[in-house]
Amino acid sequence: MSGTIEIDGWNDRVGAFVERHPGLATWLGNMETRLMADDLATVAIDRPIYVAGVARAGSTILLELLARHSATASHRYRDFPLVLAPAAWSWFVDRAGRADGTAQERAHKDRIKVTPESPEAFEELVWMRFFPHLHDADRDAVLDAAAQNPAFEAFYRDHIRKILHLRGGQRYLAKGNYNATRLRYLRSLFPDARFLIPVRHPVWHVASLMKQHRLFADAGGDDPRIARHLRRSGHFEFGPGRRAINVGEGTAAEIHALWQTGAEAEGWALYWASVYGLVANQLDQDAALNAATGIVRYEDLCDAPEATFGAVLEHVGLPAEGLPALARETVSAPDYYQPDFTEAELAAIHRRVAGVAARYGYRLESD
Repeated sequence: MSGTIEIDGWNDRVGAFVERHPGLATWLGNMETRLMADDLATVAIDRPIYVAGVARAGSTILLELLARHSATASHRYRDFPLVLAPAAWSWFVDRAGRADGTAQERAHKDRIKVTPESPEAFEELVWMRFFPHLHDADRDAVLDAAAQNPAFEAFYRDHIRKILHLRGGQRYLAKGNYNATRLRYLRSLFPDARFLIPVRHPVWHVASLMKQHRLFADAGGDDPRIARHLRRSGHFEFGPGRRAINVGEGTAAEIHALWQTGAEAEGWALYWASVYGLVANQLDQDAALNAATGIVRYEDLCDAPEATFGAVLEHVGLPAEGLPALARETVSAPDYYQPDFTEAELAAIHRRVAGVAARYGYRLESD
């Protein structure tokens, strides 16, 4: 997607074919696993790095910076739509000659420029193939340490090895907002995993979420290909097909009810509190998970990017390679919008988030 949110016809047609034939994509993934068996046998999965939370909290900034490290390997824009068979698709893309290497502002219109080689969050397609209920708002999507799915686990480990092999990396890096509901399950699969949870002041965060949803909803109303692309790429946060992730206790239904009645700000505030409340509860209850998880406040990243990103690298166990200095040069607070809530909306946001916000060190009284 470009800064004008355009989906080219070729991408739409290929994406439609892959969506209609999910079994074929899985078969291709398993076939290339067999063909690559000798290569994959030499690839170790060492301390995978997961960036997870709620969209618009700085996860892309973290992904972009971490992806510049020589040790990391992640999905890229070029991997879509045949994400489940990354080696076969990469072979095709290398020979198709379709890639445009010109950096363009991404569809979010948030100053971040991308190319086909930029890192992107496509891991969700693997999860959706083996856990088809995850984005059903009527079903609890939380996966804990007791979750089991042998077919997924085998496929997923091989998939990670392929990304590492294709990109020549030693540490798998994944941005996936919905992985915030799977921290315990992921840690059961990879006990040495490192997690980064970006979090943002809820008033500013809700404002950004509302802005993005309006952008994608308006564009999707004019071009149905946008809604199809968002669904096929596992992005349900914004646009005509928006869905709240269900973290239990009926919150998803309540969020949708608020959105449907026009209470956008309050609905997003409850979404914020539900996801970050779940994370805070799990970290409080699980000392090992807590130790493996770093909380990255967006405001700290913008106000002190060098020190904050240096702490991020220390947490995940990567040498600096000059990246904290790069963060200092490239990261800054947004200056292209301001929260503009009514007193009633602001009161509703405070009411929904106050308890959870305090657990992340946010004070709301002065907003």
